[in-house]
Amino acid sequence: MKLTKKRKKANEQVDSEKLYELSEASKLIKEVNTAKFDASIDLHIRLGIDPRKADQALRGTASLPNGTGKDKTVLVLCSPDKEEEAKAAGADHVGLDEFISKIEGGWTDIDVVIATPNVMAKVGKLGRVLGPRNLMPNPKTGTITPDVATAVKEVKKGKISFRVDKFGIIHTSIGRVSFTPEQIEGNAAEMLGIISRMKPSSAKGTYFKSVTMASTMSPGIKVDIKSVKGI
Repeated sequence: MKLTKKRKKANEQVDSEKLYELSEASKLIKEVNTAKFDASIDLHIRLGIDPRKADQALRGTASLPNGTGKDKTVLVLCSPDKEEEAKAAGADHVGLDEFISKIEGGWTDIDVVIATPNVMAKVGKLGRVLGPRNLMPNPKTGTITPDVATAVKEVKKGKISFRVDKFGIIHTSIGRVSFTPEQIEGNAAEMLGIISRMKPSSAKGTYFKSVTMASTMSPGIKVDIKSVKGI
């Protein structure tokens, strides 16, 4: 694939061998972005764990202090008595049977699915569709709960879920290129702090193998984990 002039210049601005302090990376990521749109900024965190072991298959949630920069579309699957509560909290779609049918038909035009415990017998069969897309409700991420109002509000404010893949890497968005360097740094530090505190007791050796920050259309910037306060 032929690189554009902008991408070539961006690549020249990033030293692929250098570990940048988090504050440096948070400034540089804005300078080397080549997208004409408000690109997502992601962290790619390679961990020294074995995801095949149950206690090392990390997954969780993070409430980013500066939000995600994206208004997430939320579906709440619940019984009729919870519908008004979910709608008042800001859910985009609320219901049960009609949405189960739509999802079984391939509809997944949503970012987060929240469900109440009493409907999981019906929702469970959606695992084959929602599971591969990381949309299946799960108590570990707070998306199976009777308190749908709080769950919806948290997602709308910037709560995100993450999980380690089979290679031991967590890929997660922490903001947008339009964010200030301080907002990018704050969100990244929060995410890395949470993952640091989740270190399994059975994990041996180096925990953070590498941390790379990149926007949708930019070269990756290696982050020095030692520059993150509290880690």
